Amino acid sequence: MAKKKATYKTTATKSKPAKHAPVAEPPPTNAAPIPTDAPQFGESIHVPDPTKFKVKHASDTAAYKILDHTRQSPRPFPPVTGVDEPILTLAEALGSEGDSIVAQIQAAGQIVFHSVGDTGNTRGPADENLVADKFLSDFSQESSSADVPKFFYHLGDVIYSFGESQYYYDQFYDVYRDYPAPIFAIAGNHDGMVAPNSTATSLQAFIENFCQAGQPIHRTPEAGGLARTAQIQPGVYYTLEAPFVRIISLYSNCLEDPGIISTEGGTYPYLSDVQLTFLQTALARVKKQSFKGAVIIAMHHPPYVASLNSGASAGKTWR
Repeated sequence: MAKKKATYKTTATKSKPAKHAPVAEPPPTNAAPIPTDAPQFGESIHVPDPTKFKVKHASDTAAYKILDHTRQSPRPFPPVTGVDEPILTLAEALGSEGDSIVAQIQAAGQIVFHSVGDTGNTRGPADENLVADKFLSDFSQESSSADVPKFFYHLGDVIYSFGESQYYYDQFYDVYRDYPAPIFAIAGNHDGMVAPNSTATSLQAFIENFCQAGQPIHRTPEAGGLARTAQIQPGVYYTLEAPFVRIISLYSNCLEDPGIISTEGGTYPYLSDVQLTFLQTALARVKKQSFKGAVIIAMHHPPYVASLNSGASAGKTWR
């Protein structure tokens, strides 16, 4: 019998798509969601890598100067109501073929997936293309179907610098336009930040593009006519359940440093402790069910850091 395992792949050499198709245009700002009958992922025909952004990224210099002179605080996030542990299964995200694909994974005895974070870019798509093209090569160059990745789990900072919706097309949808599988995500600090003098709500664009559980399946305006539909995560914290792996996904809020998942014992009373309940419930279910697969606790901020740029102790980087 094949050994059961969960593995992941990352990073970056260049490979060129084989075929080309017309390039989609980013949406007008007043566009509406487009309903679809089923979840959709990559384009049906490979398209060339983008060479520049469609929407020029505005300078963030003035915004950061304001932030540098004001005390930024963690921001509230919407709780998932009615359940202590919100769960999304890989089968659900795959739609009508989900059960069949999951059965194939179980028969193979392993699951492979991609995982990377901090992919947002304000200058252009070149660096993102390197990673995306390596990801795509794993779908065509693996000799065994069991080694083909089944999804991409993004570790946050999908969009720089303040998670703005107008940059989702360039920094996310266009770069991963050919990725033929689901993309899940947790929000990073930049996804939750709000630019000074902006009327946006923290996490607004992230939720509209990743946390659409309970809504009809649809493409968002940010997708700009590309095929990928909004992901159906139940919230910014959730358990992603797949064969041989559970990923307990936490939102560590919008500070550069440290990461925060709770009220910190009342230090931030306007936040919530629902993620503590979620984490306890998820781990208790793992124990109760004697789950034998990999259990991964994922968040954007690392619990331990050896970098002088981000602090060198858990007390500085995670609370």
